Amino acid sequence: MPEHFRNLTRTESVKQAQKNYYGASEHMDHAATPDELTPEEVDFIRSRDSFYMASITENGWPYIQHRGGPLGFLHEMDNRTLAFADYRGNRQLLSTGNLAVNDRVALFLMDYPQRTRLKILGHARIEDARQQAEVVRRLADPGESRLVERLFFINVVAFDWNCPAHITPRFTAAEIEQFIAPLHRRIEELEARIKSQT
Repeated sequence: MPEHFRNLTRTESVKQAQKNYYGASEHMDHAATPDELTPEEVDFIRSRDSFYMASITENGWPYIQHRGGPLGFLHEMDNRTLAFADYRGNRQLLSTGNLAVNDRVALFLMDYPQRTRLKILGHARIEDARQQAEVVRRLADPGESRLVERLFFINVVAFDWNCPAHITPRFTAAEIEQFIAPLHRRIEELEARIKSQT
């Protein structure tokens, strides 16, 4: 686990809980600088077509939202900054409103087939897409750029990889179609052979 993530999440109350249940708490080294994304994290992020983002409401409640798009729609701008385009939608703007009061977010990225998950803590800011045409072109598909209303930028503070325990492998329709394509071809071959023999 990267040290900065450990130091941010292992608060005094967490250490007390560890002592209560296990008799001791983890030793912590104080990492002074935010974690930097490595090629391993960047490759994983680029291969995702969705993630979950938690923000905090003005009255202190956690709020989790699913974000989805084409593979790689969450972009790395550099080794400490992520960004994605936010399109015109249901007009609730819950995350947008939350971030106006508290800029802290947590991202949860899953790879169900590989049973892998990446957690990211960061500070988010939102910018008006109308004033960032060049960035919109970088983050959005050309045919959809006119639908982008906001841009989310996330300054990565810390991240951590989880173990695969209890992650049930799940597959998209496209992945399943790829797996069974050889079976379909074989069935077509056999049906053609049977038809030719009758």
